[in-house]
Amino acid sequence: MPHLLLVDDDPEALEWLTELAKGEGFTVAQADSLRAARIHMSRLQPDVLLTDLQLPDGQGIELVNDLETRDSTEVVLITGHASVESAVQALRLGATDYLVKPVDVERLRAILRRVPRTGELRQEIGELREELRKLGRYGHLLGSSPPMQKLYDQLGRVAPTSATVLLVGESGTGKELAAQTVHEMSRRKRAPFLPLNCGAVSPQLIESELFGHEKGSFTGADRQHKGYFERCHGGTLFLDEITEIPQELQVKLLRVLETGTFMRVGTTTAISTDVRIICATNRNPEAAVTDGKLREDLYHRLNVFPIAMPPLRERGTDIELLAQHFLDVLNKQEAANKTFAPATIAALYAHSWPGNVRELKNYVQRAFILADEVIDAHLAPAAVAQPESAPLLSVRVGSTLEEVSRRLIEATLAECGSKRKAADMLGISLKTLYNRLAAYKSEDLGKRRAPAENDDDEHRDAA
Repeated sequence: MPHLLLVDDDPEALEWLTELAKGEGFTVAQADSLRAARIHMSRLQPDVLLTDLQLPDGQGIELVNDLETRDSTEVVLITGHASVESAVQALRLGATDYLVKPVDVERLRAILRRVPRTGELRQEIGELREELRKLGRYGHLLGSSPPMQKLYDQLGRVAPTSATVLLVGESGTGKELAAQTVHEMSRRKRAPFLPLNCGAVSPQLIESELFGHEKGSFTGADRQHKGYFERCHGGTLFLDEITEIPQELQVKLLRVLETGTFMRVGTTTAISTDVRIICATNRNPEAAVTDGKLREDLYHRLNVFPIAMPPLRERGTDIELLAQHFLDVLNKQEAANKTFAPATIAALYAHSWPGNVRELKNYVQRAFILADEVIDAHLAPAAVAQPESAPLLSVRVGSTLEEVSRRLIEATLAECGSKRKAADMLGISLKTLYNRLAAYKSEDLGKRRAPAENDDDEHRDAA
């Protein structure tokens, strides 16, 4: 039977929290001060330390330093003096969860019901970590380079906790796969994992997507809708592109993180939720705060356990490992036996991979389609097969801006071999690029027709 140490100087709180913990199958010891708690911990280390933040002789979070092994004890902090700073500090110092008085009973019960599995889960993760590292695989991630080994260690340490995770990295580095790996190695793995790209949802609809809405709450709301926080109860919610959430909605998100409650659009009834948040951004979050894209208080609440996702260009031999993995998958799907030529592998290593793993996967798929038996270097896109610096573009003095613009667009497109990548390099939207190319095509067609029409006029005059 798991053992819980309850530390609080309020007799009434000690009484009802003890009854609740016993009802969840715990043996319970009580302490009303740091000194009393330390005496008990020297005799028996608890599986759960449930402590008030403010105690007569100090702060409850100080007890974390008295644990013999932090990995085997869950630390849950309860306080009536809530602030973003104290929450972040508590979680960073070792608390696995943080509750505000008056305590939400259902949320506390949910925490306690997961606790008895924590020690077993940590041992399972530790064994799995070592086994998978030998194979260059960890959860949904693939790679054996030092940067990936460091990433695996961070994911393995944070997975069994309830800490909020902030994944920072370039597009295509695998942030959603990392989030899914954390979820599947956590106590929530049997509950839902729901991803939401905040940048792909209209600002007018994202509040409804996150919190849900009641029937008739706005035009088109013809029925009640449960949002992500409600559908993800007990599980993990992955919020990608977190800096794209509107400022006014960031306040409501912060409230959910602090209180564990939210309200559907169109109602004032609070709904409790037990959801772990994992966020991601491809921007520098501190720069996003400076630019006014991300509230500073929300940033500090999300930045409890930041993890940097390594770009592919820094992962060494993982480039070949990943390329071969993608090729093996395609060979199996298509009953083929295609291989990479040595020169192709060399070209892959020489490329900087601005699109990271996503770009590499797309390249392998295209090359697989074009190749017969061997994927030669000439099948690679120009940016891969010719990784040297891009050629210079010369223009004649006196050229019109329209002419220079067209030459630059066409040269960039020829160099990239991809309209999306060319648009990114030029700093324009993909739609703008398509519109420009369509205009150039129409212009060329008009020029070809003009001589033909002139010839017809000459024939008519001659007749």
